[in-house]
Amino acid sequence: MLAILTDPKIYIFILSLLIVGVAGIFAVDRIIMPAYTNYSESLTVPDVTHMSIEEAEERLREHGLRFEVDTERTHEAFPADYVVDQNPSAEHRVKPNRKIYLTINTSEDVTVEVPDLSNLSQRNAEIQLRNKGLRLGNINYESERFQNTVLEQSIAAGRSVSRGTTIDLVVSDGLGGRMVSMPDIEGLSVSEAQAELQKVELRVGEIQYRERADLEPNIVLSYSPTDEESIREGTEINLIVSEQPADEDDEIQEGVIVDTTDVDPDTLDIDD
Repeated sequence: MLAILTDPKIYIFILSLLIVGVAGIFAVDRIIMPAYTNYSESLTVPDVTHMSIEEAEERLREHGLRFEVDTERTHEAFPADYVVDQNPSAEHRVKPNRKIYLTINTSEDVTVEVPDLSNLSQRNAEIQLRNKGLRLGNINYESERFQNTVLEQSIAAGRSVSRGTTIDLVVSDGLGGRMVSMPDIEGLSVSEAQAELQKVELRVGEIQYRERADLEPNIVLSYSPTDEESIREGTEINLIVSEQPADEDDEIQEGVIVDTTDVDPDTLDIDD
């Protein structure tokens, strides 16, 4: 065993293996992988909009690129079977043989079915319209309790319309339609104040803390708005609440507000 360790041939062999390994790694990193991924090659995407699909195909092929018709839509400014849009757009740098997705104008009026957007959140309604190739139009707000919930749509669900049609929405602003009496919550604890507000469908809004050494923490000192005897249900009431000075009690626990007056309409069991 000792003779093997003292034989210089073994060290020459190990050194040779290391050199071959390093050279192999270098070749893969600098030569093989760049060649495989066309690392050093890129092409500029030509502009094929305002061309017929045949002209666009020929021009892309000349640049070493492929294409696929992604969507079709009606556009009055273009003849039938002309390219309206492309992705990636012109002047982008891409790899050779990259596929360019084209939107072409069709002479036929492509129609889609209007989805039922009622009781969806505004965001989900926008997604549904976009998925159908429809556009979101004007948004009007009405007083209803569940905020950002679609109440009405300008075109009834199930109707067939042209792709690109604009749909207007009526959305809830989170306020109820009736007026309620504002309870006097000054001097109550935060949890007691919240309970009183919930009885009349009002909500706790922003809470600010003010040091008061003469009071227990989390006592309502004042609230706003206070200049109205009645207020629309769903309104947020801002509170100013007591807290102990920091040097007297460093471990004050702030009141925890759990607003249960709102229900996320997206969690309701509603058939889309």
